[in-house]
Amino acid sequence: MGTRVYLARLAGLGVFDPNGDRVGRVRDALVRLRTTNRPPQIVGLVAEMALRRRIFLPIGRVISMDADAVVLSTGTLNLRRFEKRPNELLVVEDLLDRRVTVMPETGDGPGTLGNVVDIGMEQNRGNEWVVTRVAVREHTGRLSRRGHVYQAEYERIRNLFGPTDTQGTSNLLALLEQMRPADMANALQDLPDARRNEVAAAMSDRTLADVLEELPEHDQVEILAHLDRERAADVLERMDPDDAADLLAELPKVEQTVLLDLMEPEEAAPVRQLMNYQEGTAGSVMTSEPVILTPDGTVAEALARIREPELSPVVAAQVFVARAPSATPTGKYLGMVHFQRLLREPPASMLGGILDNDLEPLRPEVTLAEVTKRMATYDLVAIPVVDNSHRLLGAVTVDDVLDHSLPRDWRDRDNPDADEHPAALDDERASPDDEPTSRDDEPTSPDDEGEADERVER
Repeated sequence: MGTRVYLARLAGLGVFDPNGDRVGRVRDALVRLRTTNRPPQIVGLVAEMALRRRIFLPIGRVISMDADAVVLSTGTLNLRRFEKRPNELLVVEDLLDRRVTVMPETGDGPGTLGNVVDIGMEQNRGNEWVVTRVAVREHTGRLSRRGHVYQAEYERIRNLFGPTDTQGTSNLLALLEQMRPADMANALQDLPDARRNEVAAAMSDRTLADVLEELPEHDQVEILAHLDRERAADVLERMDPDDAADLLAELPKVEQTVLLDLMEPEEAAPVRQLMNYQEGTAGSVMTSEPVILTPDGTVAEALARIREPELSPVVAAQVFVARAPSATPTGKYLGMVHFQRLLREPPASMLGGILDNDLEPLRPEVTLAEVTKRMATYDLVAIPVVDNSHRLLGAVTVDDVLDHSLPRDWRDRDNPDADEHPAALDDERASPDDEPTSRDDEPTSPDDEGEADERVER
């Protein structure tokens, strides 16, 4: 046997071609079950490309796997979207956290329970990568103490494959939490419905709120429906008000009312207000919580506010200035200051003296088409929205415009149109003859004979 590689540790690593160009990121490893007693075979990795496309990478094309990167022997890839077959399992998605029984080394006596932490593979004499070790966390049955982690030979493991009602979430969550919310949402969409709901319920309120904002509406509704109402209200409070309003709009009126009543009044108020605006208008897509300061605030205060880590880049790109109160709806709106101007001014300068007030703010009933034209004309990342009394109600940001300009199902992995974008299928290192094909009929050369055998056998 050669070097042992633990597969869950590969998740998140960059995938590079021989020239050092990054082509994607590892998301999982594919295990093929056998009908004999031989150990399961690792036939390839699943990598995520641009536009969240997951593709299959045959293990025979991997020439290097270390703690920093996975390197391929070729830059020509099969870009067809990966689909799992009946005799295949994914390590992270299907096996991580699974409850197994570890038999004693002597083979005598009862086994001990544990949860899978990782799967180790090694290359045998036939150059196949096979499962040889399983890292397991001992099951103690106590909430106060976590069991120790140890390795066991694959032959000692029972119940690793097949149906199970005892698959935990802790190790999968540890991997997911290393990703950005959009990537976490993408990974959740790849899980079976029951597993997705289980993993989502195990997330913290803040993490789940961030992930829900990146999911298509039908997945948002399903996950929320599997939470108890008090927990659902807590998660809605953590979401941006405009995203919470969009999600609630997908629910029946009775459920909307119940959840809004369970939310803290100060958190529910901006959501209720946003839900009153007509769909497709500035009021319906704006954020009601931009960065707002009074005119006697200083540049130093403004820089401290936009430095707050929970602010998104588009929200932190400018400070809106209005008379007290600073919460929306504010006092009279006076203008805005972009962060570049803040960087050029002395820290003690007052915001009232450096305002940009040439831009006419929007009214909440302005159509989204008009908002888009205005932002494109003036190269804006955000634009203020005011009422009849010139009080600031919120701001429309460029991500709000993009989100509502794209098709409603653009986040949905099951959307068939997602595979039809030419840019997603073109590989700048591939020749025009490199037509994407299935895993069974990828183009081969005489030098790839071993890989060809591997694909035919599959």
